[in-house]
Amino acid sequence: MPPSAYLTAQEAAAELGVTRATLYAYVSRGMIRSEAVDEAKRERRYWREDIEKLKMRKEQRRNPAKLVETALHWGEPLLESALTLIQDGHLYYRGYDVLYLIANHTVEEVAALLWAGDLQAEIPGLRDLPQLPISPRLRAVSFQLAGLPLVERFQILLPLAEADHLAAYDLRPAVVAQTGARILHLLVAIAAGDLAVKAGDGVEPLASPPPKGSTPSAPDATIDSKTGTIAQRLQQSWTPEEPRAAELINTALILCADHELNVSSFTAHCVASAGATPYQVVIAGLAALQGVKHGRNTERVEVFLKEIDDPTQVRQALAGRLKRGETVPGFGHPLYPEGDPRAKVLLERIAAVYPEAAAVKLAGAVAAEALNLIGEAPNIDFGLVILAQTLKLPPGGPIALFALGRMMGWIGHAIEQYQLDRIIRPRAKYVGNPPLRS
Repeated sequence: MPPSAYLTAQEAAAELGVTRATLYAYVSRGMIRSEAVDEAKRERRYWREDIEKLKMRKEQRRNPAKLVETALHWGEPLLESALTLIQDGHLYYRGYDVLYLIANHTVEEVAALLWAGDLQAEIPGLRDLPQLPISPRLRAVSFQLAGLPLVERFQILLPLAEADHLAAYDLRPAVVAQTGARILHLLVAIAAGDLAVKAGDGVEPLASPPPKGSTPSAPDATIDSKTGTIAQRLQQSWTPEEPRAAELINTALILCADHELNVSSFTAHCVASAGATPYQVVIAGLAALQGVKHGRNTERVEVFLKEIDDPTQVRQALAGRLKRGETVPGFGHPLYPEGDPRAKVLLERIAAVYPEAAAVKLAGAVAAEALNLIGEAPNIDFGLVILAQTLKLPPGGPIALFALGRMMGWIGHAIEQYQLDRIIRPRAKYVGNPPLRS
């Protein structure tokens, strides 16, 4: 069983090596959160997360070298950022609670917030559907990739799109935001199938590489896009008979837009610090996202749910995993001891629109048993999988939603790093063989 999220006063004081009076002083200064257990007996319990963080800070003051070692693994803040705050079980983008944003704003407006600091910022090409020029080469390669998962198509097609976009090398913040809008709409077009080669459009699939020394064709076509917001365009392509799905897709994309210095966003910072283009930043972010410990954890959730034939088999499936020493994918998050608020609101919204969906009923049963057996609540990976199953999205739908949302954060992190104009180059603590001396 996982440890409790709370400690008694005696346990907390012992963990910190202080008296109860000092513990109470920490609480009064806001360093440790506590809550009443028994008002009559004046008993309180104390947040384990706060106590462990305070204990770590005390150890780091005694041994500063430890700060660097621990900062890279859910430790103390490593870089300054004005984009995202995770605090007290809430997620904020530039000061706005994400729950407010999903209820009142679109993906395009949240992108403007992350890139320019203003929900109503005018970024050319972001709100109005741009007529993106698409080269015959890009459309022909897209035709060849029809059987690949969406995220892999993103990674292959982005370098080709960059080759046709010279402004990608302009790293001024306003221009990077415009490039971000172009990349976002391109990825949406790929996901929505708007790059598909149609009979009579004059584009032939590539049968072989172009002749050596030949010049790539200049862009001479535009994306045949669907209409509406980004969420509506995806809904029209993926679930055309379900207009209600647009709001859920909008919710999922905003919830995934950023999450502080996760591995893909930290990768974006590092790549941007080298002076790479926004396209290259997004390509690097996609590579990190596809790790099984990051975005591709959604596939582990899908496999887990396939192990369960019906809601009555949930307890046996969970018990079997625990007996085999396996984790339960899609549950728990180190930054949210009380449960991932992104998953909570997404699952609630899915259930409100599709209460009778099989995936929704299964999700409820799995979440209840997981909370009972391992004391963990669903995280965003679980929520994305349930959304994809409910809407019957294409294969790879969960991680594609993750990527489409998170690229907004990657561009935001890139803009911050370009403005900082300083390369990220940490030193390594050498632990290998000592130098050989003659």
